[in-house]
Amino acid sequence: MQPREFLSLLRVAERLKDTTRHCTTSHGRQESVAEHSWMLTLSVFFLQDALREEFPDLDVGKLTEMCLIHDLGEAFTGDIPVFDKTAADESAEVRLLGSWVEGLSDPTRARMQALYQEMSERVTPEAKIYKALDGMEALIQHNLSPIETWTDQEYALNMTYTDDRVGFSRVLTALREEIREDTVHKIRAAGKEVPDGASES
Repeated sequence: MQPREFLSLLRVAERLKDTTRHCTTSHGRQESVAEHSWMLTLSVFFLQDALREEFPDLDVGKLTEMCLIHDLGEAFTGDIPVFDKTAADESAEVRLLGSWVEGLSDPTRARMQALYQEMSERVTPEAKIYKALDGMEALIQHNLSPIETWTDQEYALNMTYTDDRVGFSRVLTALREEIREDTVHKIRAAGKEVPDGASES
């Protein structure tokens, strides 16, 4: 890759430092998409030994790459919370990101296209793990953020979101349960009612 193309890539990626997400930090400041991507990638670093034990052929390098690039499309569209995002929003993000990637030189273009295809198909362990951790990172951050920043719908969402993504992995299933317990404790500590179906522990 030539220096000018590299600098152009970072100019686009840098937008994610200023692209805010719905969730806030533990001190109540809106987090950026870049911060979310960093925490997601750090999660892979910390969980890699447990994940390799469960999935001996896991390509941690590829999984890390997926986490690093997964939200680059939001450099063009901004972040839209999952409960507001429509199929049209998703399509626009895929189209704009795809157009940008198409303009890159090989081997970067081919590598990114292959990764995005694998992530979209969600068949390989790497793609499944990335998708599950992506959702759970958001739940973890909500549990860290002041409950006053939560919308009404997030009480139930934090109890059930990503449940359909973790069943293939005992490591991720156990993590999801711990996150749910943190949610229950946070809601109760605030004197709020835990949504129906929540754990009583």
